[in-house]
Amino acid sequence: MDFVRPVEAVIPGTQGRVLAVLAETTAELNLRTVARLADVSPAQASRVLPGLVELGLVERREVPPSSLFLLNRQNVAAQFVVELARSRDIALQRMGSAAGDLQVTPVCVIVFGSFARREADRHSDIDAVIVRPDDIDADDDSWTAGVEQWREAVRAITGNAVEVIETDRAEVAEKLSSKLALWGDIARDGVVVQGATLDELRSAVRA
Repeated sequence: MDFVRPVEAVIPGTQGRVLAVLAETTAELNLRTVARLADVSPAQASRVLPGLVELGLVERREVPPSSLFLLNRQNVAAQFVVELARSRDIALQRMGSAAGDLQVTPVCVIVFGSFARREADRHSDIDAVIVRPDDIDADDDSWTAGVEQWREAVRAITGNAVEVIETDRAEVAEKLSSKLALWGDIARDGVVVQGATLDELRSAVRA
C-alpha cells in the first residue's frame, strides 16, 4: 500500500487527488484552492468536481462569485475515502491489536523507519522491533510462531513486506541508550503500537 498517497493509490488521477484534499479538511474550499492543494489545474478540478457532487460525495455551496466544496462525510462512499486517508493510523492500530492477540504477548512492539516517518509507499518495508518477555527464550516455539504470525498479519494489513528485529528487554534498553545510528533512528522516530513506552524500555538499563 502507498501510505504517502493512499487515496490516490486506490482512486488514481485527478479525482483521487481532489478527494484526498477534501478528506484532509473539514473546511469549505473554493475550486482554485482545491486545485492548488491537489496539484492539478483549475480546469482539471472543474471537470471532476461536478461529478463528485452529483454522486453525493461532495457538497457544493454557491457564494458568488465562487462555489465552495466540502466532502459529505455522511455519504457511504465519502466515508470510505476518509478511511483511506487515515490508512496509516488505522494500520498502526491493527498492528497493535495483532500483537495483543499473540499467545505470548510482547513486552513492546515498535514500528520505525519510513512507515513511522509517514514516508512509506508501496515499495517500502514495514520495519519493527519486537521485544521478548524476560521469561521467554529466543527459541521458544510459541514465541517464534507468534513473531511469524504477527509478521504475516502485518503483511496482510498493509500489503508491504515486513522486517522484524527481535530482542529482549535488557538488550533493547542498552541499544536505545547507545549511539548506534539505527537505534538512534528508532529512539527518535519509533512508534509504539503495543506494550511498554520507549521511556519505560530505557529505564530498564538504569534499574
